[in-house]
Amino acid sequence: MKQVRIGMVGYKFMGKAHSNAYRVLPMFFPNSTAPQMKVICGRNAEALEAARLQFGWEEAVTDWRELLKRDDIDLIDINAPSNAHKEIAIAAAQAGKHIFCEKPLALTLADSREMLAAAEAAGIKHMVGFNYRFAPAVQLAKKLIEEGRLGQIYHFRGQFLQDWIMDPQFPLVWRLQKEIAGSGSWGDLGAHVVDMARYLVGEFAEVIGMSETFIKERPIASNMTGLSATASGENTEMGQVTVDDATLMMARFENGALGSIEATRFAGGHRCTNGFEINGSKGSVRFDFERMNELEVYFSDDAADVQGFRRVLATDPAHAYMDAWWPAGHTIGYEHTFTHEMVELMDAITNDRQPVPNFVDGVKCQEVLEAVERSIEQRRWVAISEME
Repeated sequence: MKQVRIGMVGYKFMGKAHSNAYRVLPMFFPNSTAPQMKVICGRNAEALEAARLQFGWEEAVTDWRELLKRDDIDLIDINAPSNAHKEIAIAAAQAGKHIFCEKPLALTLADSREMLAAAEAAGIKHMVGFNYRFAPAVQLAKKLIEEGRLGQIYHFRGQFLQDWIMDPQFPLVWRLQKEIAGSGSWGDLGAHVVDMARYLVGEFAEVIGMSETFIKERPIASNMTGLSATASGENTEMGQVTVDDATLMMARFENGALGSIEATRFAGGHRCTNGFEINGSKGSVRFDFERMNELEVYFSDDAADVQGFRRVLATDPAHAYMDAWWPAGHTIGYEHTFTHEMVELMDAITNDRQPVPNFVDGVKCQEVLEAVERSIEQRRWVAISEME
């Protein structure tokens, strides 16, 4: 297959990110299979046509079911809100289409397992959108851990901090409604950190958590795009916030390491502080996505007079994906993680293997998310084995 022909459902924040990745992939990764941007899908015909022209898609349709009937579509890209993931993904699998689905995979663990079962029964390729794995600095951290250069892992300390809804008058966007989003900061932000912990440290054994919704009511949104929204008039109707504003959890991993994760949208001054620190018997690594090209590294066997964290700029060809981009030392950005993600997807389809991360990873992440929610509800430690 020389090209992978794509039908994409969704055209806002993630739709733009995915479209950009598809467009630039052939320029920078010419040896990878090229994605063909065939059809974009969304409900608002006028806004959809504007997105089609802006993003560079060949056609636009307002019913995703049309994509499944077409022989010229190989892959369905799902970046619509979370409540749409299950129905579209299962139907796409049954139609024999490969699937890329944004995280979290579904509203519930049960739904995510149904999606995985449908994908496996159909024998199609499936991938879930944990794009932060694909930052070269994160890939370097993975390499150091796999090579044993940090020794036995003792701690994972992760956080995803934002502040975009701290204003009580910020409207009630879909991300604040449980029936659409599934959960709040925990499912939206915490999912990324849970996946990062699994990717770098290993599987979770047990968890305990707590959460809070600080603003219980907000004005009904009249318009929303990405992480921005507006409400109409001074006497705007109010609606209930039905998800968490902040969640904290502690964990034990199967390998004996301890972990903690914080996800909040109420950390003033933090626009997108997505980071982690991992401590091992031989060294440590520290990462913050706001400085995504850097990994801080510490090795305990350094001479005593020069011990401490060193800054490694992960922008040389020695680091994953960087030989495709710019001269050594020239940085890349958020959008490049999506391009790297799509390289993995295209190559997996071409070479007849499952891409990583896939729906299995999405289900395992969902197990941890729901275990934490159960812990909060029941005020106790919850073993991941309980979620079987």
